Amino acid sequence: MKKNLSMLVFASLLFVSTMEAQNSMKLDFISAEVTINKNIYGQFAEHLGRCIYDGIWVGSESNIPNVNGYRKDVLEALQELDIPVLRWPGGCFADTYHWKDGVGPAAERPNIKNVFWGGSIEDNSFGTNEFLNLCEMLGCDAYISANVGSGTVEEMVDWITYMTSDEDLPMVNWRRENGREKPWNVKFLGIGNESWGCGGDMRPEFYADLLRQYSLYANLYGQNKLKRIGCGANGADYNWTEVLMDRARRNMDALSVHYYTIATGNWGDKSSATGFNEDLYFKGLKEAMRMDDILTKHSAIMDKHDPSKRVPLMVDEWGIWTNVEPGTEPGFLYQQNSMRDALIAAISFNIFHEHAERVQMANIAQTVNVLQAMLLTNDKQIIKTPTYHVFNMYKVHQDATFIPSTVNSEEYKMGDQTLPSITATASKNKDSKVNLSLSNLNPNKSIEMIVDLTGGQVKNVNVASVLTSPAFNSINDFDNSNTVTPTKFSDYKISNNQLNVKLPPHSIVCIEMQ
Repeated sequence: MKKNLSMLVFASLLFVSTMEAQNSMKLDFISAEVTINKNIYGQFAEHLGRCIYDGIWVGSESNIPNVNGYRKDVLEALQELDIPVLRWPGGCFADTYHWKDGVGPAAERPNIKNVFWGGSIEDNSFGTNEFLNLCEMLGCDAYISANVGSGTVEEMVDWITYMTSDEDLPMVNWRRENGREKPWNVKFLGIGNESWGCGGDMRPEFYADLLRQYSLYANLYGQNKLKRIGCGANGADYNWTEVLMDRARRNMDALSVHYYTIATGNWGDKSSATGFNEDLYFKGLKEAMRMDDILTKHSAIMDKHDPSKRVPLMVDEWGIWTNVEPGTEPGFLYQQNSMRDALIAAISFNIFHEHAERVQMANIAQTVNVLQAMLLTNDKQIIKTPTYHVFNMYKVHQDATFIPSTVNSEEYKMGDQTLPSITATASKNKDSKVNLSLSNLNPNKSIEMIVDLTGGQVKNVNVASVLTSPAFNSINDFDNSNTVTPTKFSDYKISNNQLNVKLPPHSIVCIEMQ
């Protein structure tokens, strides 16, 4: 009897030990050296649908509360996120945009047609001054996308001069006439956008020559202050990166890449943003995880040509792209935002952190009312989306030191495919606070995990929060705006260099320790 009891106890301990090893995380404090660039938490606001007009800008005469034309509720919500950088005016719109149409007295600005996004007519009431003033109000850096597809070098030079010079020049004096005495501090300049597609349908060899030309003059007239970002590849087009790095790496200060999560894997039928089943939930997460492979392969090409990593990689468009909401203009790309999208954001940030040595910026598409937006508006109403809350929870990682880790996770299965149930990241800020972000992707079960904190001199949890929802496809809408919102989290224990955490199904948990 005693022998049988001993065997039972041994089997129980072995089972517990196996489970602990299966769902565990070991932080490597000794190897923590790389900084997570704050610009990984950047935003993207294109003239597309209701992102700018009705989203960010309503004009000073609007009955919607505003601050000099900027929606007050949107402005305050974005200020809370500590946005580090904002990209504008596109996107595909950038290579049709002629900046001089958008400056000067608003009544004298011409109407333009947005040929890519629904064919809408815009009055140009939101232009360069309005954008750069917005950046100052948000306390973020400006990332301007120059028109290479239908523009000229001269047009770009005039724009750079208008924005950044304080000399006695016609463009500078025009800016002064328009009410701005001092130049703005513009840090980033994109040399075109998606030049392989809507930005000109170019071959990489042709674009490489244009990049060399435009970058030369951007450098001269920007007085070497602008970070010139070369237009990078569409997802897994590794040849584009090979050609650009081979022919023009000395002519740019960074290279971009775009990758969108398509849950179905089919651009023609992207799945609904709401009401989707578990199969599409699973596929969405799996497609988001492809970001790691894409960044790994582009980085390998860049390492070959640039082993010192002088040229960073910028993921300046990313996020989940679904079908538009029924009854809305297809060209406006208005989609809802679910708990699945929040997890996709967390997965993406965790991957960006892993690649922080090369990846120095990322800009989610887009800020308001378009694609995987932070905010949705409806007349005077506003919603903070699940993705907004992830950005707010994860902002603690901005400019913190990345802590490498080893994560062991049980599998989350769907048919014959699997995902790790747990994805996680950790960092240490300048105040020696360790921030841990954990996600349970499995929508069907809670998961208990152990985090080994040995070597980190971590004693206490300062604060913890969780983002989860009634279902994996839950959303915030204008009738129920807080269905998916962070709450206080307390299902943990910390002692003896070990943190035990119980993660709810489809959840994101953020824990600050010291």
